[in-house]
Amino acid sequence: MPDGVIEPKRGRKFDQVLAGARQVFLDDGFEGASVDEIARAAGVSKATLYSYFPDKRMLFMEVARTECARQAENAMDTIDMDADVAQVLHRIGHEIVAFITSRFGKRIFRTCVGESDRFPELGREFYDSGPKLVRDKIVGFFQIAIGRGELQIDDLTLAADQFHELCKADIFPRVVFNMTEEFTDAERKRVVDGAVAMFLARYGT
Repeated sequence: MPDGVIEPKRGRKFDQVLAGARQVFLDDGFEGASVDEIARAAGVSKATLYSYFPDKRMLFMEVARTECARQAENAMDTIDMDADVAQVLHRIGHEIVAFITSRFGKRIFRTCVGESDRFPELGREFYDSGPKLVRDKIVGFFQIAIGRGELQIDDLTLAADQFHELCKADIFPRVVFNMTEEFTDAERKRVVDGAVAMFLARYGT
């Protein structure tokens, strides 16, 4: 695949190909996924698949970009940004934890890290379509909360990144090193409650 991001061709079976590829990548990982299996899962011929995506890595990148953007948008759109600041932060925190512990989130992260040398654009696409999108929406909420006198923040993007990192405490290292596959509601709540409490102790009015 050439360096840089190439926009895939759009067509009638584009979404069908993505759906099949998403399932195979989740089941088999990037290295284990074969083009033959993806074509079967999508219900298309290999020729049709290649007409949309010249190679497997380009297809994986589009799956990652599309799914990350969809999950980030859906998660943030369900949150009432007019609610009390602590309530909103708890909801955002639980959405962050839900993503990083999801099967898809874990698979995407590990693939991005594993392929970063050969496929650096994948990491950039993943960041722009997932973490950066969430950060931008958190910054938007901070601006609302500051206007209501609930938060006092000078560096909005730094504060958003800090909150995101607080929500990964304990859980993320265990995900990265494949130490724990499932997390209880109590474990998730412990981390999010602690993140919100620490964040408000620093930035709450």
